[in-house]
Amino acid sequence: MAKRTRTRAAAEQKQYTVEAQWTEADLALLKDLKKAEALLPDDAPRALLSVRLSVLTDDTTSPVRQELDLRILARERGYRVIGVASDLNVSATKVPPWKRKELGDWLNNRVPEFDVLLFWKLDRFVRRLSDLSTMIDWCLKYGKNLVSKNDSIDLTTTAGKIMVTIIGGIAEIEAANTSTRVASLWGYTKTQSDWLVGKPTYGYETANDEASRVVLVIDQDAYRALRWCRNAALRAKPASARRMAKVLVRAGLCGPGLTTATMLRRLRNPALMGYRVEEDKTGGVRRSKIVLGADAKPIRVADPIFSEDEFKSLQDALDRRGKNQPTRSPQGATQFLGVLICDDCGSHMTVQKNRVKDRSYMYLRCGKCKAGGHGAPNPYEIYSKLVEDVLRVLGDEPVMTREYRQGAEARKEQQRLEQSISYYMTGLEPGGRFTKTRFTKEQADRTLDDLIKQLEAMDPESTQDRWVAVHNGKSFRERWEEGGMEAMAADLLRIGVKCKIKRTKVPGMRAPRIHMKLMIPKDVRDRLVLKEDDFAEVF
Repeated sequence: MAKRTRTRAAAEQKQYTVEAQWTEADLALLKDLKKAEALLPDDAPRALLSVRLSVLTDDTTSPVRQELDLRILARERGYRVIGVASDLNVSATKVPPWKRKELGDWLNNRVPEFDVLLFWKLDRFVRRLSDLSTMIDWCLKYGKNLVSKNDSIDLTTTAGKIMVTIIGGIAEIEAANTSTRVASLWGYTKTQSDWLVGKPTYGYETANDEASRVVLVIDQDAYRALRWCRNAALRAKPASARRMAKVLVRAGLCGPGLTTATMLRRLRNPALMGYRVEEDKTGGVRRSKIVLGADAKPIRVADPIFSEDEFKSLQDALDRRGKNQPTRSPQGATQFLGVLICDDCGSHMTVQKNRVKDRSYMYLRCGKCKAGGHGAPNPYEIYSKLVEDVLRVLGDEPVMTREYRQGAEARKEQQRLEQSISYYMTGLEPGGRFTKTRFTKEQADRTLDDLIKQLEAMDPESTQDRWVAVHNGKSFRERWEEGGMEAMAADLLRIGVKCKIKRTKVPGMRAPRIHMKLMIPKDVRDRLVLKEDDFAEVF
């Protein structure tokens, strides 16, 4: 095989998430295929190529080979290639087509631009029967076709639909078998004291013992960080988790991305006692719990960083400091998150709740200003003012919904009219079939005039596959009155509306003066159009 020494043009390489290399022979073939494509008629079916790999290795079919094979298939079938949706290092089992970065954008936003979706093999496209069924329904709704290079798939025939379902079932069985094997391995691993697979808990790392077995050993840097945090939490004036994180980052014991939540999760992990743990998915809080063995005792997999007494005293200290924190709302404490931004630092404004002597306080603070800037003490007043301003500017805008219109029927009608006009024009030429009598000539003239008027009355856009905006009979004021602030916040975030909050310190007063500036995009009417989510039920 020739050594791959040349890469594709930089502009075209951007479509791949990893580097895809092209040989001289590949580039020459690509050039020939594009020359052949340029000779196709203007009304040739438009093809979108879907390229996908879970892992790019020497043993897999490269994205270059997949694309070239699909371009050859397009040439054989008379398709014009209008784009390549390349999603590499993406699992077809975990990520359905509509959620992939490249292909998902085409399926959700660029439907009118292609007629046929080409892929190399069905398992390169989907691996779940439910995903395949969803894609078949989507194709039938929008008048698209699925074509595979290496499978007998064609949605234009009944046999093709049956075949694609059978092949999809086989692919799902294969994926299910793989999932079962992996689940079985993890289930077995949880019952063993040996470390077989998985990422070690913070505080430990893997090493080989004298028998070349993989074992867990204590990471010395993490050990120092965790022991220091415990001592800091047990002081007469204990350090906060935020303070702990800052000190550890400054000391170089932890990376700069360490957050307070991560710090607390590490300190509350019972794996620090050397036990095997698993994720506890109950209660809505991310925690780990100890796994018990067949003897109903914890399974030890490493030397402890904290003894049981030390770990318990640490948890008590963390509970004492955190017990007065208000319970978090499942929807989040901040309304209009992502809409309200700080005028000084540009970061998002968020609500922070504090409780002092059985009294709760709420403040709107930003993320980058020192101490959150001059905190706005009454978030609901800001919410009310924002709602009032938005209703005044956008409340009377009509709610428009994006709908898909296919141009196939209009194209057929246009072709019929053009053929009929050509037929009558030929018949009215000297010696034509309609010139033999005055009656037939007058009748043909009237028919020809009527056909020409019908053709002129046709909207050229009606012959194209396109999106159209249709009024659903409501205004956004009515929509937001029904859905409340949650519906308004979702719409404002979707269309890119921002509200800058400027806080000015007032001498002698604790609360700052609040100035609000609503920022509306220039193309707000286009952004306001609601787009139906064809895959919402699947999500």
